[in-house]
Amino acid sequence: MSIFKACDIRGAYPTELAEPLYADLGRAIGTMLRGQADRPSLVVAGDVRTSTPALKAALIEGLAAAGCCVTDLGIAPTPLAYFAARRLRPDGLAIVTASHNPPGDNGLKLMLGPLPITLEQMGRVEQTLAARRFATGSGSVTERSLEADYVEWLCASAAPGDGLKLVLDCGNGAYSALAPRVLRRLGYTLVELFCTPDGTFPNRSPNPSVPEHLTALRGAVPHAGAALGVALDGDGDRVAVVDDAGRALTGDQSIMLLAGHTVGRGDAVVLDLKCSKAVADVVAACGAVPLLERSGHTFLKTRMSAENARFGGEVSGHFFYRELEGSDDGLYSILRLAELARTSDRPVSALVNALPHYAITPDIRVRYKATDGAQRLEQLASAATGDLLRLDGVRVAYPDGWALARCSVTEPLLTFRFEAYEGRPRTIAERFLAPTPDLLRAVLARLDALDNA
Repeated sequence: MSIFKACDIRGAYPTELAEPLYADLGRAIGTMLRGQADRPSLVVAGDVRTSTPALKAALIEGLAAAGCCVTDLGIAPTPLAYFAARRLRPDGLAIVTASHNPPGDNGLKLMLGPLPITLEQMGRVEQTLAARRFATGSGSVTERSLEADYVEWLCASAAPGDGLKLVLDCGNGAYSALAPRVLRRLGYTLVELFCTPDGTFPNRSPNPSVPEHLTALRGAVPHAGAALGVALDGDGDRVAVVDDAGRALTGDQSIMLLAGHTVGRGDAVVLDLKCSKAVADVVAACGAVPLLERSGHTFLKTRMSAENARFGGEVSGHFFYRELEGSDDGLYSILRLAELARTSDRPVSALVNALPHYAITPDIRVRYKATDGAQRLEQLASAATGDLLRLDGVRVAYPDGWALARCSVTEPLLTFRFEAYEGRPRTIAERFLAPTPDLLRAVLARLDALDNA
């Protein structure tokens, strides 16, 4: 499948992504920006993956060749790059990262102006790359660190930790050096797991949203008597949470905790389509207004900006804040979660136990023929008997639950999720997939496997 995804660029290094391509990507991005400014400014950063330094150097070479003025932040967490963009107000931001993907992958996150790149703009990058009609000019490259500024801003935005004990799992990612320093400076007692930068990610996957990847953290939290455990992804914009009992929280549970601590009456809150109705219930109970949006950090951040939303949450562990101009920041979220744990008169496990809950499935993935995805979604949409939403794929709301079907952006897979407000999600799946018996059989087989696990 194409390296050009809905929210960014991703692929395997060096078979799909290599230095010559990144030099040309720099030229293509620079060419687009030259249409807006004679000497456009860009901030560039990258994660700790072993392929990042060479890919970032090639990207910068291409940007400079197209006449851009580049500020190179070096190797830095993605949220630090977002902070730099808020401070410096460049024409663009480019981050060499594959986020939570496996170690052998890399990619590119892009912002043009204050917002993530749109699908239309990503298409223009791809077209410019294919046409190879690049602007030329005399650009410049300046190396600069804003880490100290970022640390000062984070510490000013947070209350003292008062010795609260946390277990921090950096997963050998981009926050490995910086996050422990910030938390200790604020006065937290810290137990560190995998807080040495290592782009091979030797201790766990860069994706912390899978509970099986949190085995060490889940054991360390109760063993240490910590109030909370937190795990960051490879580039630091996502966070997973473990409570004091050693349970890995679902993305829905983390969103509910943060929303209850963050939002107030009249606030807009952007939620990804995959969120449980329980999340919307908690948001509404705070007097805020839940708004559904397509999954993906690009789409949620853009909607955050359009709605001037107070908070946003995605079940994968991206959390967005108005004070960050709609951006996500894993360390900032950790500070908010730690503040909640420190100020609550109950342990986090008790707060989690008190959250509303409905029966919801994890993502269920079914492979399809490469050309069939859109056709299968249309079959489901045309036969829908509930309230139909087409933000991303097909989402149908019924009085007793909802169903969602989407095409994966990375593989020829249909992804399903079902929630039942009473009874079992299987009933919702049977109703939704009745027009497609083959998909129904595949999904029910996976539901049976989950029931028997």
